[in-house]
Amino acid sequence: MLRFISGKFLFMLLSMFLLITATFFLMNAIPGSPLQGEKATSEAVQKNLEAYYGLDKPLIVQYGKYLENLLHGDLGISMKMKFRSVDKMIAESFGPSLRLGITALITSVVVGCILGILAAMHHRKLLDNLAMTIAVIGLAIPSIVLAPTMQYFLGTKLGWFNVAGLDGPLDYVLPTIALASGPIAFIARLLRSTMIEVLGSDFIKTAKSKGLSGYVIVVKHAFRNSMLPVVTYLGYLTAGIITGSVVVENIFAIPGIGKHFVTSIIDRDYPLIMGITIFYAAILMLTRFLADVAYVLVDPRMRSGGKVGK
Repeated sequence: MLRFISGKFLFMLLSMFLLITATFFLMNAIPGSPLQGEKATSEAVQKNLEAYYGLDKPLIVQYGKYLENLLHGDLGISMKMKFRSVDKMIAESFGPSLRLGITALITSVVVGCILGILAAMHHRKLLDNLAMTIAVIGLAIPSIVLAPTMQYFLGTKLGWFNVAGLDGPLDYVLPTIALASGPIAFIARLLRSTMIEVLGSDFIKTAKSKGLSGYVIVVKHAFRNSMLPVVTYLGYLTAGIITGSVVVENIFAIPGIGKHFVTSIIDRDYPLIMGITIFYAAILMLTRFLADVAYVLVDPRMRSGGKVGK
């Protein structure tokens, strides 16, 4: 088990290094200077700015300097928001993104598991059909369509919710639904199919013959033995919520990292693009790593020397 976890950790570090390298060189391959703006600047001012940001040095030297600063926790200075460090900008905007992400993650797991359990317990009955209909709708409508639709009808037309910002608990409802609808549907379908298989297994029949209650059989036996695929999916779920938040935050004008990311791409703010890319990648890879570790801890076969596919 320790060897497996160590291998996964080293793979995560290597992936981070390759991502940083690829992003740096691809970004700098774009024609033109990132310091060019709408307002014309003199050649002297342009050269001073290039010297300040180290753009006057060879690209390989810039890359080495960036890696050196990165090892010291320095993500650089924004090119468009003068004298503001990327570290502080990410730290300031991480709060709203984190709160929205955690809310969507918990909602996805809880609602998805409830729908999956109900569908499996009432296989081929009304509740099963209803739960799977909800799941199909959730998978069919992407957040980029669902978010503005809810914003218009439930916010602008009916006035039930605010259409922008996160000023109160109710303001989380629409962004959370937009982010969680797809994952809820996937978890429900995944858990349903696994639980149906588990409920037909011999050890469940044995539990029923012993007179155990339906609650004990479903929760302590069937659900527990059906959770492995869901645990594996948690890493991908976090990735989906984080990448989806870029769209949702911009639609609902949430001052989070996703909004900064889109703005940095439009403005060609290289340090901010790099900083947010690294931050996103670190979260995605760390959650995937933790999901793999959780899989090992939950599955007894892994603790005894089994393997998990990458």
